[in-house]
Amino acid sequence: MRAVAEYVMRGRNQALWVCVLGASTLMFSWLSAAVLALVTLRKGPGEGAYLLAWAILPAAFLLGVFGDMGPLGLILGTTALAVTLRWTVSWQLTLCASSLVGIVTGLGMLLLGENYLQQLEAFFASFFESLQQQLSAQGGQAVALTPPGTATIAGLLGLMNALGCVLCLLLARWWQALLYNPGGFRAEFHGLHYTPAVAGILVLLVLGVSSLGLEYRPWAVLFALPLSVAGLALVHARAAYRGYGTGYLTLFYLLWVFLDPVKLIVIGLAVADSMVDFRSRWQPKPDKEDSDNE
Repeated sequence: MRAVAEYVMRGRNQALWVCVLGASTLMFSWLSAAVLALVTLRKGPGEGAYLLAWAILPAAFLLGVFGDMGPLGLILGTTALAVTLRWTVSWQLTLCASSLVGIVTGLGMLLLGENYLQQLEAFFASFFESLQQQLSAQGGQAVALTPPGTATIAGLLGLMNALGCVLCLLLARWWQALLYNPGGFRAEFHGLHYTPAVAGILVLLVLGVSSLGLEYRPWAVLFALPLSVAGLALVHARAAYRGYGTGYLTLFYLLWVFLDPVKLIVIGLAVADSMVDFRSRWQPKPDKEDSDNE
């Protein structure tokens, strides 16, 4: 991965080719987004906008042909987050902006991607009907499953895009630190936490949107995304403090991906950290005798 970062930072043409080729495929649009973020963070929004103008063309073509807004939303959202991080130098504000990126993506799908949403809705309806028949046959009694509607699907797409944008931005920031500031990304990520006010607002938004109904749950999770990232940063910081290896983090992420209670615990840790500041409690207290001698 370092070789890719070194290559695109050699000059504008190298970065341009990677951005355009990446945005031309559904599979590698993440690479284009990460490169756009790296260039924006290092060289400024002007240079990033130049690359974005070219990368938009193949991404817009994919949208027109397949109706998939994914690549376009990913490169636009990641670039917007990179600009936010460069201007504010605040991961708090940048991650909160990722929720806005997800909302805009979901609303964009509802307004512009009606046909695509209908195709996905028909696919899920067919899948759920087939699954319902299988479960009913195995259990000997009727099983009722409700397929997601367009609002739920749009929210899921917005959530996926917001998460993808955050991951691409993290990759770009890691690249930047790897090339120009070794160890800088680790310190930034491990120190990520929210103030009680911001964490409280995010929690209220999650609860408020969730109360609108089951179909709006993905939209509510968008506001939990910044807290999730902060909670994961706390886990990484604790692992580094205790000297745990990659095996510990690998096991943790497996549990986090497959077990919903672990996701809730991570969010809860982020909220608690905003009030308690666990990292300051981990630091060893100065010896009283040494303090008196000073």
